[in-house]
Amino acid sequence: MFLDTEFLKTEEIILKLDHTVEGKDDWLPAYHFKICLPDGTQAGVCDLRIGHNEGVYYGGNIGYGVGEPHRGRHYAGKACLLLFQLAKKHGMDYLYITCNPENTASRKTCEYAGGVLEGVVDVPEDNDMYQRGERKKCIYRFVL
Repeated sequence: MFLDTEFLKTEEIILKLDHTVEGKDDWLPAYHFKICLPDGTQAGVCDLRIGHNEGVYYGGNIGYGVGEPHRGRHYAGKACLLLFQLAKKHGMDYLYITCNPENTASRKTCEYAGGVLEGVVDVPEDNDMYQRGERKKCIYRFVL
């Protein structure tokens, strides 16, 4: 099920596989990576969820976070571009990345990576994000 990830690197960043999670119930199989610089410094994290379901429509196929000292260099966007390659190897032809409407940095990351904003949608009341207080999500679609 899980594929080799050694190819997920550029001259600027390397995605080092941290762990994988098997799919179970409503949870999709997922890869979890550290976003590292060529010298080994960890700049952030990212993950890729394989497949589609209602949960991933609101939560996204890709998640990311970049540490404060490494922000402003498009590392999250560059990580997404690498993860798109892995998603294609899994036969995916599109995926979603979502963010809160007020998260300007994440919205810029989605635009940098070529996403098309499908809309800002209400999070369903039975979704775990709603239980955490999140009410709306920007839904970006990426054609691979």
